[in-house]
Amino acid sequence: MKRGDAILLEGVQIPAALGVSAAERRMRRPVLLDLVLERDLAPAGRSDRIADTIDYGEIYAVLEQVASGREHRLVEALAERIAAALLARFDFEAVTVSVRKPKPIAGVLEHAGVRVRRTRNPG
Repeated sequence: MKRGDAILLEGVQIPAALGVSAAERRMRRPVLLDLVLERDLAPAGRSDRIADTIDYGEIYAVLEQVASGREHRLVEALAERIAAALLARFDFEAVTVSVRKPKPIAGVLEHAGVRVRRTRNPG
């Protein structure tokens, strides 16, 4: 794919068992996700049919399963797990996942986060 097409999902809020301490992970606070999901969108653009693209609800279900399905100590680990799950489940050439944890240090920091880009065929 050379087009540069991508599905963008921004500002997704999802509860996650995320934090270095066990107490923090038990709180299951929301994290903010932004996704860039690279794939050829021309077939969907021509047909105007959902069958020719990816249903956002299916993507959200994967995000929810990964974020809530196990504990994550680091935002880096959560981002890696989300990227791997999306590449395994859907036909994307590459995914970019941004994970932001709101208020990781009360009163000092608005968000802390990471952004990772993973491709189907690394190299």
